[in-house]
Amino acid sequence: QVQLVESGGGSVQAGESLTLTCTASGKMVLISAVDWHRQAPGNQRELVATTSSDGSTTYADSVKGRFTISRDISKNTASLQMSSLKPEDTAVYYCNLRGTYWAALGVRSFDSWAQGTQVTVSP
Repeated sequence: QVQLVESGGGSVQAGESLTLTCTASGKMVLISAVDWHRQAPGNQRELVATTSSDGSTTYADSVKGRFTISRDISKNTASLQMSSLKPEDTAVYYCNLRGTYWAALGVRSFDSWAQGTQVTVSP
């Protein structure tokens, strides 16, 4: 299986920046697609940004122009760079990675979620 660990969350003032990182552990992991989601208290989970195997990216309108999604295949990581943060960006952020890894019987696919990291933006 592929385990994910998120890092980079925290508390910032409006207008500041944060970068979230999601690191995948496993044998011969190859990340093909990445989604970042967030969930604020009382709200449903929201898809914030995606990148697929061809490198294309999509963003929610609420973060377009402020957030940048990326993946580093050589390091088994995915990142979400967030700038010009607003109080309404406050939420728990989750990464969801999909790809392949080497298991005992050969290459297997994975679809893993990280534990989530809190981002709090003060006015």
